[in-house]
Amino acid sequence: MFIDPIVRDYSDHCDLVAFCDVSQKRMDYHRKRLAESYGFEGEIKTYLADDFERMIDETNPDVVIVCTKDSLHHEYIIRALRKGREVICEKPITVDDEKARAIQEVVEETGGKVRVTFNMRWMPGPTKVRELIDSGVIGKVKHVNLEYLLNTSHGADYFRRWHSEKASSGGLLVHKSTHHFDLVNWWVNSIPKSVYAVGDLVFYGKENAVARGDGELASYDRYLDSPNAEKDPFHFDIKGEHTRGLYQEAEAESGYVRDRNVFREGIDIEDTMSVVVRYRNGAMLSYSLNAFCPNEGFRVSLSGDKGRIEYEQFHGSHLITGGGDKETASELGEGYKRLVVRPLFSEPYEVAIPKGEGGHGGGDVLLQEQMFSTNPPADPYTRSAGHEQGAASALIGIAANQSIASGEPVKVDDLLCLNPETARLDELV
Repeated sequence: MFIDPIVRDYSDHCDLVAFCDVSQKRMDYHRKRLAESYGFEGEIKTYLADDFERMIDETNPDVVIVCTKDSLHHEYIIRALRKGREVICEKPITVDDEKARAIQEVVEETGGKVRVTFNMRWMPGPTKVRELIDSGVIGKVKHVNLEYLLNTSHGADYFRRWHSEKASSGGLLVHKSTHHFDLVNWWVNSIPKSVYAVGDLVFYGKENAVARGDGELASYDRYLDSPNAEKDPFHFDIKGEHTRGLYQEAEAESGYVRDRNVFREGIDIEDTMSVVVRYRNGAMLSYSLNAFCPNEGFRVSLSGDKGRIEYEQFHGSHLITGGGDKETASELGEGYKRLVVRPLFSEPYEVAIPKGEGGHGGGDVLLQEQMFSTNPPADPYTRSAGHEQGAASALIGIAANQSIASGEPVKVDDLLCLNPETARLDELV
């Protein structure tokens, strides 16, 4: 997402000066890969995590890109800002309200800049939805219903990794749903006000497997070197060249076991969730996420006072497997999308969606251009997001987690009050 386009597409004016990681093996793997894939001959210095400040002092980067596990985002954002650097942060910006407040305080203290990478905003379908809303064809959006389905390839993958630990990822309502909450925030152009949620772990985890009669699938902690795992439909092969170099060979240094069994003990995130959100402008959201579906994609309907927009997008899941990057097919066809406008008192009609090229339906390429180009094109849809807009999406998931734990609705402003003078998202940084 970040390394390759800098070296491949923007090397005439961008220099990748350093890697910082807990594993020297991982950094060496990427240096070798870049040389072999692109003939890259530049020097990329490597620093272990404890030497983060020394890396900045010695290599003097303009921008630090933070893509650690989610619970550490705030630490490196804050340390980079205090060293006077701009920051690009992978979503979500952070995993809880205490860390969100800490980021906000240091941005105000330093006057620094943080950008958050919401590539779904840049996908052709969601952008077309925003264009239709802005045209006024359905009037003012009053209600949004969004159903997101993760399949047993992509969805299961979150339960193999550190994402299955809520302390590390905030759970799927923070790590994954921040994409979806951000889309709705951006579509209705408002800031979340209150959140109520329910959720549970009902499919993954040892207890659920045993209760279904699938106890044999829960008899090993990881897939590597487990004889019974070869016949397991959830088996993950870590021995492929890519995953072996990034994960298996770096385990001793990183402590990151990439192929843990999705039916092991110790998983503490939900796989099924429903969330209700009220916005400052009065709009409402009804949201659901399920992580063990046979297919993958989402359906969304936006009801306004002049009509309704219905958009659905089903696709193959994208994940790193033992054989490298893998795309699994959708039964509706790869990249299936349908967009319908239903005005009040007149005939519905379909709207064509431009075809995008590259990762995430073409969203990645456009986002990378904004990050790395010296003169990125103007964006009429205001798709770039700063730290406040990043917080606005993460705070829905953070509030949802608190609501699940307490059984009560949560006021977002009690967690972090984002510009209390406005209801509009586009007036946040």
